[in-house]
Amino acid sequence: MSGAADRGTAETGPGGGGAAGERATRVLVVDDHPLFRMGLAMALTGEGFTVAGEAENGKQALERARRGDVDVVLLDIRMPEMDGIEVCRGLTAGGGGPAVVMLTTYEEPGVIRAARQAGAKAFLSKETAPRELARLLRAILANPSRDWMPQVALPSFTPREEQVLKLLNLGLSNKDIARRMDLSPDTVKDHLERVFHKLDVRDRLSAVKRATELGLV
Repeated sequence: MSGAADRGTAETGPGGGGAAGERATRVLVVDDHPLFRMGLAMALTGEGFTVAGEAENGKQALERARRGDVDVVLLDIRMPEMDGIEVCRGLTAGGGGPAVVMLTTYEEPGVIRAARQAGAKAFLSKETAPRELARLLRAILANPSRDWMPQVALPSFTPREEQVLKLLNLGLSNKDIARRMDLSPDTVKDHLERVFHKLDVRDRLSAVKRATELGLV
């Protein structure tokens, strides 16, 4: 682990929103970019949090967070060893672990949906100002039962369109899809055009990619 793997600050202050003399909220900062990690640690310290540690990859994050002395994990998505979704899943399995907040630049609906399913408490942008980040962390920790994750609107398909999309994902041609569904090629083409429109794409490859990102296939 590079940097100050177990760097901490004074155990008093407003980290968790409490009065002076109470233990500050302990945060594990996880990101594979050293400068961003260092800057975030400094910003959190300035806002009264205790930076209990840092990690530069998913494996280190999981090992460090499991020591039991961390209240919240600020976790990047794309990292070496293990990605943030996998780490989040490992930390939330069984309950009782630290709160996991995804802090990332990747806001694709599929990623948000995967983070939600993995048990993340919230999904925040890396561009969030330090003071706003501190406010959000305190609010999230104070209201853990609230749904803090962004809402993802998914397109609605007819049963036929869903079937066409699934067969498209298998790499079947229009003719093969028509044969499999006992439809004419023109009818399959009509279904595909509606699928493309609902996914806001123009071709087959983009449709499969978009559907995968949304967790539809």
